[in-house]
Amino acid sequence: MEFIDPIAYSVPAFILLMIAEGVAAHGKSWLGYNFKDTVVSLSMGIGSLVVKVAFGAAVTYWALEWFYSYRLFAGIETTWWSVALCYVLYDFAYFWKHRWGHEYRWFWASHVNHHSSQFYNLSTALRQTWTGTIALAFAFGMPITLLGFSPEMVFFVSSLNLVYQFWIHTELINKMGPLEWVLNTPSHHRVHHATNPRYLDSNYGGTFIIWDRLFGTFTPEVEEDPVRYGIGKPLESDNIFYVAFHEWLAIGRDLRQARRLRDVIGYAFGPPGWSPDGSRMTTKEAKEKWALRQKARQDTANMIDGKSASELETAE
Repeated sequence: MEFIDPIAYSVPAFILLMIAEGVAAHGKSWLGYNFKDTVVSLSMGIGSLVVKVAFGAAVTYWALEWFYSYRLFAGIETTWWSVALCYVLYDFAYFWKHRWGHEYRWFWASHVNHHSSQFYNLSTALRQTWTGTIALAFAFGMPITLLGFSPEMVFFVSSLNLVYQFWIHTELINKMGPLEWVLNTPSHHRVHHATNPRYLDSNYGGTFIIWDRLFGTFTPEVEEDPVRYGIGKPLESDNIFYVAFHEWLAIGRDLRQARRLRDVIGYAFGPPGWSPDGSRMTTKEAKEKWALRQKARQDTANMIDGKSASELETAE
């Protein structure tokens, strides 16, 4: 199978859809597009393609080909069913790659730039990493080639998966009925990009949301908690090199002050926000703290309601 990159063929459609979204958003109540932010997103996308062409694709292909040479099953031909099956398997692997990209700092350093925008539109989808190869993100595709699917097929479905994810980066599409149960939709992905404590560490699926439902990481979007976008500490720079490498630089600064092997491992591979003395807060801790506050408020409300009902009964 000759490798076909769906992303390359989709670029004209991406541009047209961004223009259409910008026109449709004119006069709406959402933020829409910001010129500087959009330039950063497009620049990150172009940089990602340059890195991919320069060495990323070659390194990834070599790794997948090496695993493929030890494949357990031979003779998986390129048919509609094999490509469909490979797509589902890759989406499952993507769920774990994406989840690790949020739960472990080494992978987060590569993924964080995608979340760094405080705007949410189709251009945000193009804010892609330059350092995925360094973070060894391609390792999640290796088990699929080990099963006997060719590296070319894995390349194809991985690119197709990213093409699917382009259209879900928008605020113009509301919930989509029964499709919300199976597919990753704009509503689900808005939650994933949120900084609201309620929504943290949620909705990692690429095409399918069923993985999140199965593994307990699904959170629905609710009207009473409008999504706020970005990362915990907003970037104060539009320099694309800083956007691409700022978390790697932060890891380096932390490692220089590490005094024990435990600190080194924690700073590099612990959850983002980990610190030896607990002075920082991880997303898990932030979400747990928020849940405790919500429970306390609910308990107080129930107590007030109960007291009011009791007073009413006494008055009667």
